[in-house]
Amino acid sequence: MSKIGDFLKETGVFFLATTDGDQPKLRPLGAFLEEDGKIIFGVGDFKAVYRQLCANPLVEIAACKPDGHWLRYTGKAVFETDEKYAQTIIKNAGLEAIYGEKTGNKLMTFHLEDAKAVDIAVMGEGESLI
Repeated sequence: MSKIGDFLKETGVFFLATTDGDQPKLRPLGAFLEEDGKIIFGVGDFKAVYRQLCANPLVEIAACKPDGHWLRYTGKAVFETDEKYAQTIIKNAGLEAIYGEKTGNKLMTFHLEDAKAVDIAVMGEGESLI
């Protein structure tokens, strides 16, 4: 997993694609956690993206480095049950004003299963990272 985590760290911002019915939806994300052999992402329980993931857990994450290499990370979103992941992401990303008892908002964390990750050069073949 560290190759994927390293790639995402280098890009800073990456994009999560979901579907809303038959309409693709794409949004930028930046926070993730690499722990217990998984890359863990978080979304707010009050956001449309969370409802979209619940309705259809098949997603794709795309990121691009300044050198032109880009990442395609595809799989099935599986939600975590251990709150430690959410608490770590909230703390590391400085999201305490958005998530917690004060706001009532909850960060729902997930990782990808049955995943494929490919590092693709602008004019080349992709290299599997998993």
